[in-house]
Amino acid sequence: MNAVPSPYDAAPDVPGFEPTHVVPKDGLSTWAAPDTSVPTEPMDPLLPVRLLTRRGDWGQVLCSNGWAAWVDARLLVTLPESPPPAGAPMARTADARRLLARVEETLGRYREAVEELAAGRMDGETFQRTTHGLRIGAVVEGEAVWLYDAEHDRWCYCDGTTMTTFAAPEPAPQSLPPEPAPSSVPPEPTRLDSPASGPPPTRLGDA
Repeated sequence: MNAVPSPYDAAPDVPGFEPTHVVPKDGLSTWAAPDTSVPTEPMDPLLPVRLLTRRGDWGQVLCSNGWAAWVDARLLVTLPESPPPAGAPMARTADARRLLARVEETLGRYREAVEELAAGRMDGETFQRTTHGLRIGAVVEGEAVWLYDAEHDRWCYCDGTTMTTFAAPEPAPQSLPPEPAPSSVPPEPTRLDSPASGPPPTRLGDA
């Protein structure tokens, strides 16, 4: 991968480049390494990028022209996935009725707890203890439904007849220990905002 001086310089597109995120609406500061002392060219709002790797809150992103930099990965906006195409491999749970029943059961338990809390028959601590661990998710749009499978920690898509895995979260990245600061210089709290000495964020449409 050959880096170029800017994320906007003309360069051949990376073969097979598929963005996973976009830059947030306020733009994004970048660094040459996971170190706030080496700022580089900021990115425009909504620029598509591909997240290559994570180091704690840091993330290395790749632009379509091959330019790569480190950013605060917490600020990246994840691109939504499309429903799986027809004929995609079936998920382990191919029948949506089981997940629908689980959603109804869990929602019913939560509603009962809310009723008890509203009627004064349950205090806040008991409500928190009763609802702890409840996790459901469902979006219905016409014949399509997206259901959260808490048992396997994934989202599934169903068109009424078959169900396929829609999205599965990536394993949480392992944070690397911070590099020790020189003994003669007191450590400075890590900041992932725009460095004062760096250029202001570039906006789309600037001359």
